Amino acid sequence: MHFSIPETEVRSGDNGSTYVAYNIHVNGVLHCRVRYSQLLGLHEQIKKEYGSNVVPNFPPKKIFTLTPAEVEQRREQLEKYMQAVRQHPLLGASDLFNSFLRKAQQETQQIPTEEAALDICLCSGPKLTVHILTSDQTEDVLEAVGTKLDLPDDLVGYFSLFLVHEGVDGCLTFVRKLQEFELPYVSITSLQSSEFHIVLRKSYWDMAYDQDVMDNRVGLNLLYAQVKKCCGITDSEAADHFRKKFIHLAQTLKYYGYIKFDPCITDFPEKGCQVIVSAGNNELNFHVKLPNKQMKEGSFKVTRMRCWRVTSSQVPVTNGTTNPCGSAKCDVKLELAFEYLMSKDRLQWVTITSQQAIMMSICLQSMVDELMVKKSGGSIKKVLKKRQESLHRADSQQAVKSPPLLVRWTKLNSVSLRGISTSNSANDISSNDFHGNYAFEGIGDDDL
Repeated sequence: MHFSIPETEVRSGDNGSTYVAYNIHVNGVLHCRVRYSQLLGLHEQIKKEYGSNVVPNFPPKKIFTLTPAEVEQRREQLEKYMQAVRQHPLLGASDLFNSFLRKAQQETQQIPTEEAALDICLCSGPKLTVHILTSDQTEDVLEAVGTKLDLPDDLVGYFSLFLVHEGVDGCLTFVRKLQEFELPYVSITSLQSSEFHIVLRKSYWDMAYDQDVMDNRVGLNLLYAQVKKCCGITDSEAADHFRKKFIHLAQTLKYYGYIKFDPCITDFPEKGCQVIVSAGNNELNFHVKLPNKQMKEGSFKVTRMRCWRVTSSQVPVTNGTTNPCGSAKCDVKLELAFEYLMSKDRLQWVTITSQQAIMMSICLQSMVDELMVKKSGGSIKKVLKKRQESLHRADSQQAVKSPPLLVRWTKLNSVSLRGISTSNSANDISSNDFHGNYAFEGIGDDDL
């Protein structure tokens, strides 16, 4: 997740005095507004719980009123602080940090805690209405959905809630996976648009886990509906054995289980190329349209990525202006860049400019999560259960640590660059790709 504080606001307090509010954005969207004193309180709590040697540096107090330059300096320091806490494997997963963000989100949107009905879209078409509290966190809502569907507790963790945007043509765009630090009811209500929905979808990549889900009839129906929708197929009620055969047949398709993103721009193989990116099977798949209208398809394996990063910048929307975004209306520009091993001893950065850059990053990280679990011989069911339990424990020191973002490589096989098609049609794309076999942290081909 990408945390930023791109702006500040001068607001009025209850006693008529003014204060500076720092707007915390997650994935480019306002999550909450907080005062310096609130963040200082969070910092003191974290320091008391985990010790001074673990906590990142926090900007010091000032005796006198801050000048505009000092406010800007503090904004930058607080942004770095929030990013450092979130990226820390212990602090970022702590209930202390996540509960602070949930409370701040609710206070910012001024939504009181009360009973409410929340619609959850299913891939089969109809909506499921669950009755929750407006202050329920993501995991609580997911459990409520599982209970309403009669989905066993040990299968609930195989699914997640996603925020999607419905276009005028009815197509859904994945915005993000709802996280443990947000309140789904507040998140969807604050958007104030009927174009956004919360969707239940499987949250794993390895199709081997499909069998766990298919052993339960409710899980089978959910998976079948998702696969059927992705394939664009409609049919009448089918027997369970047919549904299982259908899923097994769908698993043989090249892009089974992939998430397809909206068209965007990449600098590979040339700057300014239009591309459709899909995530799945431990890779990012590119369908690139070259400047000469030639089409090219290729795959970037997550096991060949040394590291990746997401950056954001503010771009003025007024044509011809050179004013900073503080004095003009701005759009947020998001980029995902990853360093990729193209051939032996040759690394190259590949950049994707897309408003879904952070969702792509989340997909990459979840792929790494699964590979790490599989390499260690663990069970995804046990890991998911442990994560759920950690959200309900006051002792957040037992929270599951996420694997590091930076991935090192230890073994190399040959790699070649192939697959330039001579076709001028977007529907006629070469099936060749440009990837080889590679391993990181001792994960070899037999492990993948």
